[in-house]
Amino acid sequence: MFGERERNVFKKLELEYPAVAVKFCRNRPLGYEQTEGSKPLCTYLIQAQKEEKAFYITIENESCMGKVVLGMESLESPIGSVHLSGLVGKKFGAFRTEAANARLYYEAPMLKPGAANYILFCPVSICEFNPDLVICVADAEKTQILLRASSYISGDLWESKCSYVMSCAWTYIYPYLSGKVNHLFTGMHLGLKKFGDYPSGLHIITIPYQKIPEMTEALSEMEWELPIFRSNDAILDP
Repeated sequence: MFGERERNVFKKLELEYPAVAVKFCRNRPLGYEQTEGSKPLCTYLIQAQKEEKAFYITIENESCMGKVVLGMESLESPIGSVHLSGLVGKKFGAFRTEAANARLYYEAPMLKPGAANYILFCPVSICEFNPDLVICVADAEKTQILLRASSYISGDLWESKCSYVMSCAWTYIYPYLSGKVNHLFTGMHLGLKKFGDYPSGLHIITIPYQKIPEMTEALSEMEWELPIFRSNDAILDP
């Protein structure tokens, strides 16, 4: 159960951009308000961080390919099929040919239709539900603490799996379906660079529900600054 221990651990990180909990909901989440307007999925993370309040979105709030990766709209729809053909990526100059772009839609992870009709965003500091994802935006120093926590107990390897376009698929869907922590970089992806408000060079680290208990335990137990960095010795005695 996500509770005070988890909230305190992420609070201790003192992230410049607060950690955000995300939940995929089939039914409308009770007790929360729908946000206004329509914009790309990648921009709602920083909205939750700036407003410091919970809200949810649905298909009418999403204006980019987020609705497709969330399973809210089919790639076979009139809008989706234009992307599926690869025409858009070639037109934007992101790919040399339509074929290069079209490959992405066979590899990018997407939810099945109806699995997530509502997406709930909430700062971790006030989260009172069990999130499917916890997303952190951090500099290199805080990122290495988080990634070390992902492998401190399990020994899992670190990975960054992503693409230039449709970064939302790798931020939200890939960790959820794979159970793996994933991280991307601000300034490196088309939508985040075009619509996002983050400076370049930060890491976006997504922790799926499968790893939240383990990483909470690791962050509570491990040393955030390793002894070797507090010593002038090149190698410490065992």
